[in-house]
Amino acid sequence: MDWNEVLKGLLTALGVGLLIGVVRERHYGPSVSKAGLRTHALVALLGAVAMGFGVPVFIALLLIVGAYAIAGYWNSHRDDPGLTGEVALLVSAMLGALARQEPTLAAGLGVVSAILLQAKQPLQRFTRELISEREVQDALLLAAAALVVMPLLPDRPLDPWGVLPPRMLWRIVVLVMAVGMLGHIALRAVGARWGLPVAGFFSGFASSTAAVAGFGRRAADNPKLMAPAGAAALLANLASLLLFVAVIATVAPALLVAMAWPLAAAALGLLAFAALGLHRANHLDGLPDEPSPRAFHLTHALLIAAIIAVVLLVSAWLRQIFGDAGALVAATLVALVEIHAAAASIAQLTATGGLPIEHARWGLVALLAAGSVAKVVLAVASGGWRYGRYVGAGLVAMTGAAAALTALTPP
Repeated sequence: MDWNEVLKGLLTALGVGLLIGVVRERHYGPSVSKAGLRTHALVALLGAVAMGFGVPVFIALLLIVGAYAIAGYWNSHRDDPGLTGEVALLVSAMLGALARQEPTLAAGLGVVSAILLQAKQPLQRFTRELISEREVQDALLLAAAALVVMPLLPDRPLDPWGVLPPRMLWRIVVLVMAVGMLGHIALRAVGARWGLPVAGFFSGFASSTAAVAGFGRRAADNPKLMAPAGAAALLANLASLLLFVAVIATVAPALLVAMAWPLAAAALGLLAFAALGLHRANHLDGLPDEPSPRAFHLTHALLIAAIIAVVLLVSAWLRQIFGDAGALVAATLVALVEIHAAAASIAQLTATGGLPIEHARWGLVALLAAGSVAKVVLAVASGGWRYGRYVGAGLVAMTGAAAALTALTPP
């Protein structure tokens, strides 16, 4: 027996019991006879000691502690109908036993348990006052889509060209829903002026296409949000452009060196129009601090995934017809829905010598243009003409700046 490990486990169990006991003691106060500091410390130690004698002894201890918890609840349920104190006592016993085998994990779970016990009032206020019934339903729908439906879908393509795995398409649906939820939370947290742009930039790392559609729906629901929602969409495309650069750098570093100035100009074009939208938002009155009741629309997310599926099928069909000669055409079509995959294909062709750098440079510009066209159409469809014009202006500035610098700078 390693007495150092035994001592470490016992001390961890004691620390976890004291931590949980302090929180429970402060919750009840000195005038109420409930399990507090000493009880939780002793129960945690008992759990650690019982586990040292084996699982049957620990189960017997757990049954005894459970019986005491039931008796305590029976005596106090009229004045305190909650079960938190009784459950916390069982948690102390379980964590004490866990500390004998995994002291680090037990200590971490003990801290999390203490935080949850201490955060009773903020959590109750959040669940009862700050979020609505509709928001709870949307959050549950998003969780079910991501954690229940998506793992059950096959990851193997169902089409003859191998471009439509059901799980990949459903992942797009989840991303569109998640972007809507992220923007909803950001509006709750800091209002429309800054909440939407911050949410937009970070959602762009997941899917700028989904971000354009999600923030377009936000602008359509409330026209006053057009400027901040448009800025959010452009910042999402800025994040997507950063990933675009990272993909090229990984696959073909020489191509990135040749495209450094055009891509920098593209980023500046996006930033300029995003800044214009933020400036307009700062001079608008009556921007809502509260979001609309719906965080996202499932039918909208399904429609986006359907459009992407059609484009991928057409792209695969063209590649089969034209062979390697149609690689650029196929990549440009893929860029209508997934610019990073298209960039990877062009960079791979360049790295293997199948495509000269000069042609590859203009191929990347074509990808930016194709992605911009698709997103402008999506912006108009989801957010209306005003939103589409603003997002389109920023994307045109990005593509135009990249094309101009590509023409002016040699490879």
